[in-house]
Amino acid sequence: MFRIASSRLSSRAASSVSSTASFLASLTAKPSPVSLTPLAATSFRSYGNGLELDKSMANPDAINMINYALNHARTDKSFGSYGLGLLVLKHCLTIELTEGKDPKNENSKGIALLAMSTLEYERGEYDIALEKLQSIHELTNAYLGVRVAALEAEAGLYLELGQDDKASAIADKCVEVVEKQKTDDDDEDFKALILRAKALKGLIELVKGSIESAVPFFDKSIQLSDGTAALSYGEFLYLKQNYSMAKEVYTSVLKGASDIKKFGNPYLGACNMNLEGLMMGALCSLGQLETYQGNYGNAEKALTQALTLAEETYGDFYIRLIHYLNSI
Repeated sequence: MFRIASSRLSSRAASSVSSTASFLASLTAKPSPVSLTPLAATSFRSYGNGLELDKSMANPDAINMINYALNHARTDKSFGSYGLGLLVLKHCLTIELTEGKDPKNENSKGIALLAMSTLEYERGEYDIALEKLQSIHELTNAYLGVRVAALEAEAGLYLELGQDDKASAIADKCVEVVEKQKTDDDDEDFKALILRAKALKGLIELVKGSIESAVPFFDKSIQLSDGTAALSYGEFLYLKQNYSMAKEVYTSVLKGASDIKKFGNPYLGACNMNLEGLMMGALCSLGQLETYQGNYGNAEKALTQALTLAEETYGDFYIRLIHYLNSI
């Protein structure tokens, strides 16, 4: 989704292909010049609360089933492997580990639905993916970050489909949901999640071409603590031609994503806002920035990493599609 934002801002032409292909095909796009005053550098933390769920907050057996389903679906990226992965997730949603109003069970159910929406998205079943995400709204006893992840992914899908007004409405709802849950000014979870919600809104304003409308969502007091928020902020900095800070943001996002993989906590993201999408977005943003600055060796390295990750996650179909897009 992040490369869609950059591509549409620079060319004002949205692609109808997948977000991954859009990310990679837009690598050489030039930034749009803007006359905004650069933001002062903030104390930058790429990750904090809100992006991951502590394993103790969900049922371990459910998490194991979810991880198995995701891994199996991507073994050979076939109709059969995805079908079996989805079957495992459907079974997970019918057992006692995900039933009832207990917060741990609702967290497990929410993560299973995020995973299911991701697999449906990867199969191109966007309507079903949206349906799974929307069902997470009802899990009011789940950790707020689970519901924020669903809203964020829903907005990301609408943005990819070119339905900007729907994406913007979902972003507004995301901010509203988080603000209603505020209980303490010192609540770190709240700070991280409201940042995530506002950054989503800011990114959508950028995509819609309203740069000035995006400014309040990326003001100088922002304290970044979340990968998706950081990447949105990086796009904002890039368009404001604050290239050194943008590069720092992209690099930190990649490090944070790598740490998440290493520590193994459930990542709260789905569809084109999942962990792989986050990493590909950061790599392609970094590659685009390096290209613009004439650092072609660094740009090639970042692009190669993005291509490798895309192939590992989605198969060689995306690679062929990217080569086709670059040839026309």
